Amino acid sequence: MRKVLAFDLGGTKFAFGVVNQDGTVLGSGRVETFAEKGPQQACERVAEAAHQLLAELKLKPVDFVAIGVASPGPLDIARGCVDGSPNLPGWTGFSITEYLSNSFGGLPARIDNDCNAAALGEYRFGAGKGKKNVVYITVSTGIGGGAVIDGRLMRGSNGNAAELGHIPLTMDGPRCGCGNPGCWEVYASGTAIARRTREALAAGRPSSIVKFAGSIDQVTTHHLFQAMAEGDALANEIWAESINYLGRGLGAVINTFNPDVIVVGGGVTAAGDALFVPMRAKAFAYAFQRLNQVGALLRAAPGGMAQQVDAHAAEEVRSRRTVPGPREGPSDHRIPSGAAGAPGSSLGPGRVSAPRDRYWSLSLRTSSNISAGTSLPRIFG
Repeated sequence: MRKVLAFDLGGTKFAFGVVNQDGTVLGSGRVETFAEKGPQQACERVAEAAHQLLAELKLKPVDFVAIGVASPGPLDIARGCVDGSPNLPGWTGFSITEYLSNSFGGLPARIDNDCNAAALGEYRFGAGKGKKNVVYITVSTGIGGGAVIDGRLMRGSNGNAAELGHIPLTMDGPRCGCGNPGCWEVYASGTAIARRTREALAAGRPSSIVKFAGSIDQVTTHHLFQAMAEGDALANEIWAESINYLGRGLGAVINTFNPDVIVVGGGVTAAGDALFVPMRAKAFAYAFQRLNQVGALLRAAPGGMAQQVDAHAAEEVRSRRTVPGPREGPSDHRIPSGAAGAPGSSLGPGRVSAPRDRYWSLSLRTSSNISAGTSLPRIFG
């Protein structure tokens, strides 16, 4: 039975998994990225951990048909490397696919934007199944996006379309890691929400947030949520501002893509209804009214690794039985919506699965009946 070795690179963790042709996750794990130390050390450690997993599962590289890597963008897909990602400084030019291919017996490897992978997974097997126009957005360390429009994964001229976190909300706001001021993610990402909270506390605003964090420097969005539960005024004020920023960005997404479905994932979605009920209202308020059709907002069940690993590389394996090596350019192919899949995951003994985001769907049509959250799909024909 054919298998794919999947990797999910992030600013804080580097996850990996073994995926069977029937969609079963045979095993998975993660290492810390320590992104500031550079790509070589991260790739060395994740490759070592993945080899340990293969040994536990009594597998060898020859048992696999491909490697898929999901990574924050922008990317140079042809070279298999990060290309100026603000959340992975110092990684530009290092071919992740070439390193991993060499580490696993020359297996063909492909890299793609993590949100492209998630958008494709949701389109084929999740909240967007049966729809033609699906946008996926993650709100976490940064804000990222991916889009399937008219049944086609949208790539752009160099494979970096839908960098939605860099939609400019203001002309003179805080400077983003990309170098420009006022980007969406510098206002509304998890990192930005925590930063604005620390700034308010440092300015002397009274709040119980520090009680949960221990010190201002340690404050995260999790501590903000804890203070909100106690009715903390500052926490609720910052959260309301964040909802407004998120809604403004989503309004721009609706106006740009006119999607059937927007699927939102990432750590900030752990806030649940406290996020999605007001954010949905704000998004529709900022959207052009002709595109603003009232839809359903459904709480999603936790997804499997489909959104954490490179669903696009898996699709390449399914449709072409191979994936391009690190020197080949991106492809743009049409994928049949609602292809047969077998959701589910089964972890190997003693393994800990990669953390599962909570996924939510924002349907833009009244007739939509969406069940959000997916497990790893069937990736072979």
